[in-house]
Amino acid sequence: MLLGLTGLWALANTGLPETLTFVAIRNLLTQYSGVIGVGVMSVVMVLALRPVWLEPWLGGLDKSYRLHKWLGISGLVASVFHWVVVNGPHWLVNLGWMERGKRPPQSDSTSLGAVEQFLGDLRHPAESVGEWAFYAVVLLIALALIKRFPYRLFAKTHTLIAVAYLALAFHAVVLMNFSAWMQPLGIVMGLLLTSGVVSALLVLSRQAGKWRRAEGAIEAFHHFPDMKVLETMILLKNGWKGHKSGQFAFVTFDPKEGPHPFTIASAWDASNPRIMFITKGLGDYTDFLPEHVQVGNTVAVEGPYGTFTFDDSAQRQIWIGGGIGITPFIARMKQLARTPGAQAIDLFHSTTELAPDALAKLTADAAAANVTLHVMIDHRDGRLTGDVLRQAVPNWAKASVWFCGPAGFGNALHNDLLAHGLPRHAFHQELFNMR
Repeated sequence: MLLGLTGLWALANTGLPETLTFVAIRNLLTQYSGVIGVGVMSVVMVLALRPVWLEPWLGGLDKSYRLHKWLGISGLVASVFHWVVVNGPHWLVNLGWMERGKRPPQSDSTSLGAVEQFLGDLRHPAESVGEWAFYAVVLLIALALIKRFPYRLFAKTHTLIAVAYLALAFHAVVLMNFSAWMQPLGIVMGLLLTSGVVSALLVLSRQAGKWRRAEGAIEAFHHFPDMKVLETMILLKNGWKGHKSGQFAFVTFDPKEGPHPFTIASAWDASNPRIMFITKGLGDYTDFLPEHVQVGNTVAVEGPYGTFTFDDSAQRQIWIGGGIGITPFIARMKQLARTPGAQAIDLFHSTTELAPDALAKLTADAAAANVTLHVMIDHRDGRLTGDVLRQAVPNWAKASVWFCGPAGFGNALHNDLLAHGLPRHAFHQELFNMR
């Protein structure tokens, strides 16, 4: 996308000024950075709607969120560069390092078209609005990148980026070179801005994911205090269209807290519309969730999302669940218990601790699904490594590997297995990092 926008901008500026003066170069860089910044932020707004139709192209919503994050960072970098290019000459003049240049002659308003004249009249408001929107975007993206900033507050403040984007869109429409609107760059930017504005309005009106939302009530729950794990069973009402094992959903237990993403830990049966989530206390909200969950409480479930669905043609699969990353494999085992598959499956569960009743449930699920279970407790068995996995599964190189757990753990296994001959496409990793 960055290369595409760069190419379109270059095409729109093939007729360079006869002399590349400081002012001319500054104007070119101002336009270029503006195109990149607003272009990528437009896609950021589209991805904020959680479009399911993009999941097959991007590898699931977890990969979509990763793209959303890095496009946002790219937009921030381009915006900072744009701000420096615009304001840099003024700073140099104030420091006495550069003389103030003469303003270029103004175009005769009688020679301008009505639209161009109208946009010219909005130039000063657009500059002011764009500057303040830039400050807001810098602050909001910085808060999103600070992991210590509570998720509840992040989710609420992050929505304000949509407001800032609308201001930046106004800034871009008014200040982009008018001649560019008649070229391929203008057509593409028009489509991006239109998509971004519509998406921003839908985000602000809380329409994101609305069509994939179902209500339910907590039917039962079980707390494993030693593991800080909560198992919650929810009876769903009309609205849930089903899910595949390995997918996840956004669950709202408390409207004040808002939705949080959790992997679904149960197979779907339309005749028995119940869905189970297994959550681990990893932060301020999930730590206190067991104290607030009560049978009968109303919850909202939005989804399903994700492509971590075990769909491949490999004769053998190797599953690796690190800690709470065991959840999607539990759902898949429950599905296989009802509809057995032909693949041989080895499940490695690497964890710091495992309560006896949790181990009993996991063992029973594995036996019912005909899955070979390998439980590895860190202090007892050590950490799962590529060497350990290869010794346990001799024909591992012909298997597909499905990993869900801490990112660092997954990356280490990914690099090790690929270095020993596993094809890149055979390693599937759920990122599950929503900010």
